[in-house]
Amino acid sequence: MPRRYTMSIDTQEMQALLPALTPETFINRELSWIEFNRRVLAQARDSSLPLLERIKFLAIVSNNTDEFFMVRVAYLHNKVNAGAGTSRPDGIQPEPLLYRIRQEVGELMHEQRVLVHDVLNRLAEEGVAILEIAHMAEDWKQAIRSYFEEEVFPVLTPLAVDHARPFPFISNLSLNLAIRLRREGTKSGEDDEFVRLKIPDSLPRLIALEPILKRYGGQVIKDTFVWLEDIISHNLDLLFPGMIVFEKTPFRVTRNADIDYENEREDHRKINLVIQESLRDREFGDIVRLAVMENTSPEALTKLVEEIKVHPERDVYKVNGALGGSALFELMGVNRPDLKQEAYIPRVPGCIENYPDIFAAIRERDWLLHHPYDSFAAVEQFFEQAANDENVLAIKATLYRVGRNSPIVQSLLKARENGKQVAALVELKARFDEENNLEWARMMEEKGVHVLYGVEELPVKTHAKVTMVVRREDDGARRYVHLGTGNYNASTARLYTDIGLLTCDREIGNDALRLFNRLTGFAPTTTYKRLLVAPEYLRRTLMDLIDHEIAAAREGKAARLIFKMNQLEEDLMIQKLYQASQAGVEIDLIVRGLCCLRPGVPGYSETIRVRSIVGRFLEHSRVFYFANAPADQRVYLGSADLMRRNLYNRVEVVFPLLDPRLQQQALDVLATSLADNTQAWMLNADGSYTRLAPQPGERAVSSQEAFMKASFGTVTFEG
Repeated sequence: MPRRYTMSIDTQEMQALLPALTPETFINRELSWIEFNRRVLAQARDSSLPLLERIKFLAIVSNNTDEFFMVRVAYLHNKVNAGAGTSRPDGIQPEPLLYRIRQEVGELMHEQRVLVHDVLNRLAEEGVAILEIAHMAEDWKQAIRSYFEEEVFPVLTPLAVDHARPFPFISNLSLNLAIRLRREGTKSGEDDEFVRLKIPDSLPRLIALEPILKRYGGQVIKDTFVWLEDIISHNLDLLFPGMIVFEKTPFRVTRNADIDYENEREDHRKINLVIQESLRDREFGDIVRLAVMENTSPEALTKLVEEIKVHPERDVYKVNGALGGSALFELMGVNRPDLKQEAYIPRVPGCIENYPDIFAAIRERDWLLHHPYDSFAAVEQFFEQAANDENVLAIKATLYRVGRNSPIVQSLLKARENGKQVAALVELKARFDEENNLEWARMMEEKGVHVLYGVEELPVKTHAKVTMVVRREDDGARRYVHLGTGNYNASTARLYTDIGLLTCDREIGNDALRLFNRLTGFAPTTTYKRLLVAPEYLRRTLMDLIDHEIAAAREGKAARLIFKMNQLEEDLMIQKLYQASQAGVEIDLIVRGLCCLRPGVPGYSETIRVRSIVGRFLEHSRVFYFANAPADQRVYLGSADLMRRNLYNRVEVVFPLLDPRLQQQALDVLATSLADNTQAWMLNADGSYTRLAPQPGERAVSSQEAFMKASFGTVTFEG
């Protein structure tokens, strides 16, 4: 049995013995996230990238910001509304933090819009343009007017606001026009009227001019677009005959869209019914942001602020350019490969290229898959062959974000049709994927799949990525297991960097069996030999392994920790890392997103280095290396970040690499990431980041480019 480390003192006593967390040693979570979005924006600033790729990053910045407001800023609004303060170590109270966020995000969005204008101008020079109707020739304007009359006008519903008609409900992230108008023949200020007009989301935001000009006349031009709200604004006279429109200004609201599942155990209905109702409630969440154009008149803005009921100096964001910048994603549909990065074709893993079937490959040895550099087809084939193999008896899987048109789910349905036992734990509480997961769950239930939605006795979400296939063989039933750091999602597997393990190791297989019994039945005292499972065991074991590294350092041994993850925020883990640094342990942290730990603080974190890699693919894999741990506990991978939610409020699985060859592959991934000096940023003690660049005579290293050449990197790890 592998050596296990256990904790003999409780959490509060342990915390009292660890280095204290104060504003000097703990970075605010929200401000750290804004720094991450700045690093994403820097990709759009990179002139070495093709123009449409830069547009993509500009759209990502807007999409990230929307989610930030819907979840994190909404959380702060709830705090303020409840009159609650914060006990977080950064010490920033919710109300001042909202003002700080407005300042920081305002600056960020200003930088983004300057870049949008610049990149769009450069795109126009290359023949891809978004035009303004005001600057078009008359024949084009007339063609657009004809298009408006035929295809846009019928779907518009202007809603007047007066003593008999109240201000209408504004849905989350909808784009609207605030229209001020008066009757013909009246003077300015006399009987001014107000109308809200929603921009229909059933139409694209960017309307291609080519089909309009072909149909309604005018010189045809390709790859040229106009904003839908611009089309509507220039033809409002058709909606309001007998009225003079003297202002039409876009506005957009962001609502609290985070669903609170903390009290789900108090609701005795089935969880799928709770989710359905919560999804409906999401549309009616409190407004946390009002975005308007910079040239919006004081009168129109005052009207909106009063009707929507937002704080004008805290919740109003003025934007230079089109609102809802995530709509720029639509430009990626332009067929201009010369303006995009060359398509990347992933490597075909040997487990499907060199073997008659994937189970034969796994019986021979364990396999590590590094996506998107290794094709996700290996995972899909694992499911597909399991569905069709007459010797497979059962398939059990956890599904968190599977996406639409999922080959994985189709294989599970096929397996059920072929008479196999199939169990799927579908996490309905995967934020912003709830509706999609509900649809898959219903479909699988109809086909006879055993569908579960969570674990009654465990906290709210099952985030683990694990699948077990039970196959009848000559020596008995063998368990084949896939464990991963990312979702069973073919689409994101092309965009996110993740690592997966295929194994039929007996102890890991037995642990997977115990885990599924825990998830699907009642087994609260379940223990595991190899897997680190949250919430019961993961944090405790990680801290014990760090303690072992601390002991090694105090004995004069070379001690080192390397952790790669998406986010770092959990208090005890940060305190333990500070304690390790104080003991002389060398610590390298590769943290893509927010990081609350401050590196380089004298007396606290002098041996800690934190870097973030932002590039073509979204860094998503989690790897944990302990230099002095027993050989079978030296390298772990898994689904968990070092966040409170992952360690306490989710079912997570972190798994060891037992094969020394696979350990070396994972360590080479870490070494290549640490060698990156083109896409890597170093975190400073003040919370800011500095982008690395090759020094004179130093070879330029892009870790993601290196992985595209060799899926486990080109730098060899030497411990």
